[in-house]
Amino acid sequence: MSMSRTGGKDGARERLVVIGGDAAGMSAASQARRLRGPDELEIVAFERGHFTSYSACGIPYWVGGDVPERDQLIARTPEEHRERAIGLRMRTEVTEIDVTGARVRSRDLESGAEEWTSYDKLVIATGARPIRPDLPGAEAPGVHGVQTLDDGQALLDTLAATEGRRAVVVGAGYIGVEMAEALINRGYEVTVVNRGKEPMSTLDPDMGRLVHTAMEAMGITMVDDAEVTKILTGEDGRVRAIATEDAEYPADVVVLGIGVRPETTLAKAAGLPLGDHGGLLTDLAMRVRGHENIWAGGDCVEVLDLVSGRERHIALGTHANKHGQVIGSNVGGGYATFPGVVGTAVSKVCELEIARTGLREKDARRAGLQFETITIESTSRAGYYPGAALMTVKMLAERRTGRLLGVQIVGREGAAKRVDIAAVALTAGMTVEQMTALDLGYAPPFSPVWDPILVAARKAVAAVRKSAG
Repeated sequence: MSMSRTGGKDGARERLVVIGGDAAGMSAASQARRLRGPDELEIVAFERGHFTSYSACGIPYWVGGDVPERDQLIARTPEEHRERAIGLRMRTEVTEIDVTGARVRSRDLESGAEEWTSYDKLVIATGARPIRPDLPGAEAPGVHGVQTLDDGQALLDTLAATEGRRAVVVGAGYIGVEMAEALINRGYEVTVVNRGKEPMSTLDPDMGRLVHTAMEAMGITMVDDAEVTKILTGEDGRVRAIATEDAEYPADVVVLGIGVRPETTLAKAAGLPLGDHGGLLTDLAMRVRGHENIWAGGDCVEVLDLVSGRERHIALGTHANKHGQVIGSNVGGGYATFPGVVGTAVSKVCELEIARTGLREKDARRAGLQFETITIESTSRAGYYPGAALMTVKMLAERRTGRLLGVQIVGREGAAKRVDIAAVALTAGMTVEQMTALDLGYAPPFSPVWDPILVAARKAVAAVRKSAG
């Protein structure tokens, strides 16, 4: 196989190489281009897929039909990036990072041609990869992971070509519950097989139980505390069922919603520092620790949890875009930092809204914190106003200090975005007593006189005082 070398500086012009063409990578490239023109900075970006700058979070809603067209999820096309003097190479995979030589090796996935490209500055934005179980039949036709637009298109192609209407979703985290809703919307009989005792392991089990009950009420068959042991195929080689130790569940299509891991294969091979969760470790400027001219962002990195003080891996587009802005500012000659996260996330399955921020009980215990928990039920609007719906709010507060540690919310319309109040309070390091004085918006169509977050904060204050007394 012939090899060519593209490389070096062109006079005083620097070269920025970006690995990954989605949120973090292209945000970094775009921000760097705003700050430095093509005569100062050459930008070369590699993307192995067919699409750039798209919303992976929107894929379940495209699959489910809420978003009619795939291209509605694309924020900026390859052509639009190229118009901004970003040298974007599509369907090209980076296969090696040579840190010592300051270069990367890439392969054109259409022609197979390989070449080396040198860099002055490197951005690693390789994202995350879906967890695929090492099971017989896991690669069979009809079994899908859903992480990229290519994955979403492949699943839709399968749904269009499959006569049967039975779907099994393996896993009940965010991806699992969102894909369960998408398949319900497509008219499928949906079974969710979950290895945990309750769905949504990002919640405490008592809150996860509320999700379980609501999903069953929607007609979804929930199988918790079950491990998939095999994916069974028919004579045509296609999936026909999944098996656990105790039962088989017929399936015309299987969606893997088990979660994702940081895609750091290249980084590990290059000897770059990884954390306990397998993600790249960076400083506050998103520079890879110990490497002056290498940055990393998006789903391939670990970030600081501002509540526990520990590193976490959280795969969210909101973080990836912020990482890219920070990296692009620093590469472009400015200065920016990403201080960390509090772990805020929201989701929905049909009419049920699910939200969390901060620490769960087991997170707080792992961090060595002593805490009080309270759970309250309230409504999204004034009780007498039409459409008032129940919501459950769980709050964790540090014993003695009363510092807010975490909030989880499960309810109907108007429930999930209330978690943003708690996210701001966590970021500010507020106590639950300070929260009770927050001047939140009120009118009967939007909230009771005492917003559910404030009701929970008042109960948490009482619990903290009681523990101290």
